[in-house]
Amino acid sequence: MAKGKKYTDAAKRFDHDQLFTPAEAVELAKGMGTASFDESIELTIRLGVDPRKADQIVRGTVALPSGTGKNVRVAVFANGEAADQARAAGADHVGGDDLAALVEGGMLDFDVAIATPDLMPLVGKLGRVLGPRGLMPNPKTGTVTTDVAKAVGEFKGGKVEYRTDRYGNVQVPIGKVSFELAALNLNFRAVLDEIQRAKPASAKGRYLRKISLSPTMGPSVKIDTNRLKVLDSDA
Repeated sequence: MAKGKKYTDAAKRFDHDQLFTPAEAVELAKGMGTASFDESIELTIRLGVDPRKADQIVRGTVALPSGTGKNVRVAVFANGEAADQARAAGADHVGGDDLAALVEGGMLDFDVAIATPDLMPLVGKLGRVLGPRGLMPNPKTGTVTTDVAKAVGEFKGGKVEYRTDRYGNVQVPIGKVSFELAALNLNFRAVLDEIQRAKPASAKGRYLRKISLSPTMGPSVKIDTNRLKVLDSDA
């Protein structure tokens, strides 16, 4: 696929084969955000796991201390008092059968779906719609809970989900190009610490295989996995 002029110009600014410290990579990625909108900075980590094995799927959530820089739209499947609490917490869509019918009809105007345990049989029927988009509520990510107000607040405040794809990659946005470098570094560290904490016991060999950062419309900057501790002194 042909690349635009801005992408090509950005790609000329650094050696693509060079490995950078996390702080250097963050600064480079931020500087290459030249689109007309506030681009996200994406962290991509290639893990030494086999996602075909259930015990090696790396999945969870991480709270970004500097937030995500975006308005996270939250849908909550709940009834009664829980539904009232979700609305009070700022959920964008709240309901039971009515919300399920809207989703079944193609309404997917949300980034996170949360459900109370009693409504999971209903939500489970939406698997073919929510599943492929990574929106199915799951207890492991805190999106199946009785405390929906807390969950809404956390995701609105910067909590994000992560999960290995079929190639063993994890992609997590660590903020926006408009963020200060210190804020991006804090988010990078938080994600890295969480991914390391989530290492499956059955994973063998080198766990952090490849790490890179890139703005939405720009090239990737490779990070030297042997120099990750440099961020501890820089952040």
